[in-house]
Amino acid sequence: MFAVTATQTDPDNPLKGLTLGEHPEPVVPEGWTTVTVRAAGLNHHDLWTLKGVGISQDRLPIVLGCDAAGVDEDGNEVVVHSVIGTPVNGDETLDPKRSLLSEGYDGTFAEKVAVPRRNLVPKPAAISFEEAACLPTAWLTAYRMLFDKAGLEPGSTILVQGAGGGVATALIALGRAGGFRVWVTSRSEEKRARALDLGADRAFETGARLPERVDAVMETVGEATWNHSLSSVRPGGRIVVSGATSGMVAPTQLAQVFFLQKSVIGSTMGTRDQLARLAVFLEQTGVRPLIDRVLPLAEAEEGFAAMHRGDLFGKIVFTV
Repeated sequence: MFAVTATQTDPDNPLKGLTLGEHPEPVVPEGWTTVTVRAAGLNHHDLWTLKGVGISQDRLPIVLGCDAAGVDEDGNEVVVHSVIGTPVNGDETLDPKRSLLSEGYDGTFAEKVAVPRRNLVPKPAAISFEEAACLPTAWLTAYRMLFDKAGLEPGSTILVQGAGGGVATALIALGRAGGFRVWVTSRSEEKRARALDLGADRAFETGARLPERVDAVMETVGEATWNHSLSSVRPGGRIVVSGATSGMVAPTQLAQVFFLQKSVIGSTMGTRDQLARLAVFLEQTGVRPLIDRVLPLAEAEEGFAAMHRGDLFGKIVFTV
């Protein structure tokens, strides 16, 4: 079958290890099944794999891709939950020993992918395969950050750092639909304008002083915006962190945390049940993922290059 794989890693030139071509059909362990992939979403995780983050050389080559929507062996249209692990506490807590597709098992950038049967979520008919392929990583991450970890009521104000990425655009759309006041930051004037078109209430330059402190900050940028996030949240507010695209190590003014009783909350991905609820939320509200571009899987290198340059607003989706 045709697949997109990582055959080597290079932190400076990640696309060097991107290989397109024939790959063996997936092996199906007991309790697993296969999905014929119709669409797959590109994430920063795929680029980091090519940089050598979170993967060892002995696992290569491996099929890239965490997200997919397609058709199962019984002909049902499904979305793939990409977290591989044993459900904990009734599926409300992610397995500490979990992995994602494309880490220990071949991923979704292929004609077929093998997954545990329990990882399949029905795809609502009103949502296209391309839209559904955006949900399992970026949109699920945003959903968990906003509706689970932030601990906010509708009408609260959130700040989304970095307006253009998949998680950020999901936070804007979900926050708007959920009744939150959504503020965003970006270095790009164009991206600030597009964030306002998407539903953000206000857009600011990165690092700008805000007119008031917010109830929670949604942080995916990391080192470059961390000080701004800490100073922008109100006393008793929360910073919900799900990524650090600009760097993992950020000095923290601890006095701000303990004296003003601010909370730093870690969040990553989401459970299978949350993915199912996210799909229903989109079906009921009419909210749809913002897709930057749709490319055939055979042209995946173009999508990876655009993500590497930061030349995107929303999700990049590959069709099979």
